[in-house]
Amino acid sequence: MAEKTASAAERPWIMRTYSGHSSAEASNRLFRSNLAKGQTGLSIAFDLPTQLGYDPDDELARGEVGKVGVPVSHLGDIRALLAGIPLETMNTSMTINATAPWLFALYIALAEERGVDPRTLQGTTQNDIVKEYLSRGTYIFPPAQSLRLASDTILYAVQNVPNWNPMNLCSYHLQEAGATPVQEIAYTLSTAIAVLDAVRELGRLAPREMTDVFGRMSFFVNAGMRFIEEVCKLRALSALWRRLGKERYGVDDPKATRLRYGVQVNSLGLTEAQPENNVFRILLETLGVTLSKDVRARAVQLPAWNEALGLPRPWDQQWSLRCQQVLAYETDILEYPDIFEGSRVIEDRTRVIAEAAWAEVEEVQRLGGTVACVQNGTIKERLVRSNALRLRAIEEGTRKVVGVNCFTEGEPSPLVPEGDAPGAILTVDPAAEAAQVAAVRAWRAARDPAAVKRAIEALRQGAARGQNIMPLSIAAAKAGVTTGEWGAALRDVLGEFRAPTGVARGASAEQDPRIDSVRAKVRTLCER
Repeated sequence: MAEKTASAAERPWIMRTYSGHSSAEASNRLFRSNLAKGQTGLSIAFDLPTQLGYDPDDELARGEVGKVGVPVSHLGDIRALLAGIPLETMNTSMTINATAPWLFALYIALAEERGVDPRTLQGTTQNDIVKEYLSRGTYIFPPAQSLRLASDTILYAVQNVPNWNPMNLCSYHLQEAGATPVQEIAYTLSTAIAVLDAVRELGRLAPREMTDVFGRMSFFVNAGMRFIEEVCKLRALSALWRRLGKERYGVDDPKATRLRYGVQVNSLGLTEAQPENNVFRILLETLGVTLSKDVRARAVQLPAWNEALGLPRPWDQQWSLRCQQVLAYETDILEYPDIFEGSRVIEDRTRVIAEAAWAEVEEVQRLGGTVACVQNGTIKERLVRSNALRLRAIEEGTRKVVGVNCFTEGEPSPLVPEGDAPGAILTVDPAAEAAQVAAVRAWRAARDPAAVKRAIEALRQGAARGQNIMPLSIAAAKAGVTTGEWGAALRDVLGEFRAPTGVARGASAEQDPRIDSVRAKVRTLCER
């Protein structure tokens, strides 16, 4: 057989690192540095106040500004965040959910300010609010109202920003919350049904546009250490996604029903003990989403080896990026057809997962659908139960975790300073919060108060009348409205979600330190 050439290989996936902290200016420097190192797309991490619709000077934002992502309060912040980065060619992923319409509106407003046609924009708004109720906890509005906002964003994008992915259906966070592969697939597809039904029920789609909507839905998946099972999980999800499109929505176009997904490999499995072992875990998990060509990831962002300790430094992010680059450019995985085709083991395991997942999808529909199962806590209870079994297996040693419950003896890591010495993680300057507070107050003082008042009132009235929230949000962004003002206006109209009694906000398995410290602050507000 003739040796394959580099020109015969398919193009690599989009390579990203999940980045953002302190301020728009500091994050912009980090973005541009990462792009210079060969990163080919952006993945923006927003801080908790931005995710929950608060400004930096809100009492509920205290102590959280810029800690786990970048604070974005207004058009000036998004302008600074993306300074010098060409929007017309950049592929930008924004990890944002409850406030997704607002951040998408800011991005569009910036593009129009620069003279960039929004129809050329490429990227993704995560916009999966259902998994926030089930795992992360950064929801604001009740489920039905949240689905309406998600639907507005999807419909607006399909009709006006056609190269944009308006939603990532996130199985990633379900695995982090303890989901089995079957539950990951089932509850993600159940979310898709809820969202797609909501979009269809708006009654604003031309007949062809349902295919366009289905074709723009993307996924954000997780890949754990059980390599074979992860490959089979993705093959099962791909098959069921095609089935769902054809049977429920009449979508036959193979391009529209192709599984398109980005991935961050499992962060839950990263260990604080012997954290250097996480490098191997990250690489092995990456293979699970890149080796099978038929279901290969379209974009990959890898956690850093030390994320169980805190925020990674630029060097740590670089190390994760180099992992992707070595895999894509030094190996031959991009040069061959799907190497699992015809494997009896893969086909049998894929079939078993797919059948069990579809049965669980049907069970959710029988119980009233996703919204009902979120409101009564049914899905959450099942995830908590699965996670309890996972934790028990680790505690009892039947599930081995190297450095945690076996092979715990080892040499001190030269990568981690001893004791409390700084250097192993990035530390956000405490002064960053004060600077953001001053900046947002200066922004408010400099804008046209009458224009802001009109934009907020239009937003409030439009939301009450059921208008699509996107044009109103874009107009508000251009008028100088802030994230907190946008959030407050919609809270007044749409209300806030109160978790079912006995069901915790966020998942017990969630390891993200970004969420824990804000939960106590928002609990009273969310349980009114």
